[in-house]
Amino acid sequence: MPFPPRNILKSIEEYLEKTTSKRICVIIPAYNAASTIASVIKGALKYVPEVIVADDGSEDNTSEIAKSAGADVIKITNNKGKGNALKLLFAKAMEKGCDAVISMDADAQHDPEEIPSFMRAHIERPDDIIVGSRMSEKEKIPRARYNSMHVARFYISLGANQFIEDTQCGFRLYPLRVIRNMNLFTERYVTETEILMKAGDMGTTIRFINIRAIYNEGGSHFKAVTDVAKITAYVISYITVKWLIEGLSSNPCTYNKDNSIRDFFSKTKTGDFIFQTITAVTTLPIPVFFYIEYVISSLLGWNNFMSMRKLNKSFFPITLATQMLPVLLVVSIAEKLLNPLGFRIRFVDRLILQFYPHLWDS
Repeated sequence: MPFPPRNILKSIEEYLEKTTSKRICVIIPAYNAASTIASVIKGALKYVPEVIVADDGSEDNTSEIAKSAGADVIKITNNKGKGNALKLLFAKAMEKGCDAVISMDADAQHDPEEIPSFMRAHIERPDDIIVGSRMSEKEKIPRARYNSMHVARFYISLGANQFIEDTQCGFRLYPLRVIRNMNLFTERYVTETEILMKAGDMGTTIRFINIRAIYNEGGSHFKAVTDVAKITAYVISYITVKWLIEGLSSNPCTYNKDNSIRDFFSKTKTGDFIFQTITAVTTLPIPVFFYIEYVISSLLGWNNFMSMRKLNKSFFPITLATQMLPVLLVVSIAEKLLNPLGFRIRFVDRLILQFYPHLWDS
């Protein structure tokens, strides 16, 4: 069959974009975003028929401005964090009959003009999650932020059974079918990590498209210490359960909404806190245990730990990377103390490049 002429292909693409856009809406969690929310909404409405905003207990007139700009607004009385807002937005989009949503931040750090790129990617493979990646402009990302992103993607990608170039970007397209197939228990910024790990661990493909790296002063509500700590604790606890299961199974996909060990501990805040504390305390010895189990299993010819065996990798680089985490923390603190004294050392950069490799490279 001959390849269709370019003008026909363009017409088909335009038709599909118009058709698909009727089933896609943009969702925006917002907190004290009165100065930026209108431009984000108006920009999004150029490409989708509807924008839904969750005003997360704002102390300014974010809700009124969002409504005036043309958005459907969910008003949350008290600030409960991004995770809670996203869950409400997912439910609202499902109620409206949407098949997919594009999540954007309210602080204008995501360019609405890039929405068509997400739509084209969705048309090609409608069952995939599409994540915006700022790594093509990594020189614009603050150094400390980039380093934390690099380490985070190393572990989150392991949990999701695939390489995810930018695990911390909130500019994403979610097929709502995928969201329906998971339980979401976490709060604040942890929820976006929970979604990626569970989606990948139940077999969903997560792709990325390049987007601009935009950083506005004072725009983000992300707390470098507490939010990173919460994300880290969840990732450690999730991967621990995943590898316990993988050690006894030949299936690399361990998450199931109706039968999840990790979700069992998440049902109560107390149980979740205790479980995350235990896994955090055992962060260093646990990978050693898995490494030994992997080696013995290999000698016996067992087909377990398939997420690693498919990559033709062992647990050694993961074990080494985990043992280096305390060293990385100490060196990071030392750098911060020495920088004001005029010492511009970059040991953290070197450690990350050396010990947190791209395991998906051939």
